[in-house]
Amino acid sequence: MAQSTPLDRRRIATFVAIALGLAALTGGVLYATGGLESSPEVVGGITLSSLLLPTVYMFSPAVANVATRLLTGEGWDDLRLRPNLRGRWQSYVAAWLGTSVLIGAGFALYLALQQAGLVTPADGGPDVGTAAIVVGLTVGPAINTLVAVGEEFGWRAYLLQKLEPLGVRRALLVHGVIWGVWHWPVIAMGYNYGLGYPAAPWLGLAMMTAATVAIGTVLGTLALWADSVWPAALAHGTLNAVGSFAVLVSGVGIVGAAPVALVGVVPWAVAAGVLLARSGSAPTARSHTDGVDADFS
Repeated sequence: MAQSTPLDRRRIATFVAIALGLAALTGGVLYATGGLESSPEVVGGITLSSLLLPTVYMFSPAVANVATRLLTGEGWDDLRLRPNLRGRWQSYVAAWLGTSVLIGAGFALYLALQQAGLVTPADGGPDVGTAAIVVGLTVGPAINTLVAVGEEFGWRAYLLQKLEPLGVRRALLVHGVIWGVWHWPVIAMGYNYGLGYPAAPWLGLAMMTAATVAIGTVLGTLALWADSVWPAALAHGTLNAVGSFAVLVSGVGIVGAAPVALVGVVPWAVAAGVLLARSGSAPTARSHTDGVDADFS
């Protein structure tokens, strides 16, 4: 019987310090220069925030992956960059269609609550045509996957596998919490939710962390199933592309149809609960022969 791999606390701490440190540093620069609302223009109408967020901030987990390997002499094993399509193509279908279904379920739930008079629609949102929806379901995920891989190469391809000795269930939960904390600097400046809600920004920090635990459990499971970062990156890209339609309907705020908002996250929380219930809680030994490192019963 294979022995469990010990928890590599030094590399976990190094990775987390770099990823969160870069996020905090970038957030500090943005805050000192006007935040997200009043970010100064850099060139050609491009603001500092629109420049730093999709580059330095969003790719800081990928930078942390590479930097941790260099600083600790870890080497380049287990990068999880191979697509592993053969025999695992179902993970990609689940990443694309499954993500769209979960977002659609949150959207439907919001509409039901709206019909019941429990929530209000966004004011003056633009009409979404059929062509825009088709693009959002096809081209959008493909493009956004290339951006999302900056996060996924850190969270799902590195941190999650380092936490696997805790057991899959605990690894998914812990890495989801850390992913949420990484968002805190920009959430505190109004990213995703704005600041016009009760107990801002503290409630936003808690809501985002709950959302990243739920969403991270789904994305992390996809990465474990395929032993590859790419299904998680595709799911994340689809989340960003298709989730934007939910924002048009419910607007920005804590209570909304967006996947990270109170209503939109419900289907993700249900899916995460099912996956966590099925995942192993005991430490697992990583198999290098079949690529499967999670015990899903």
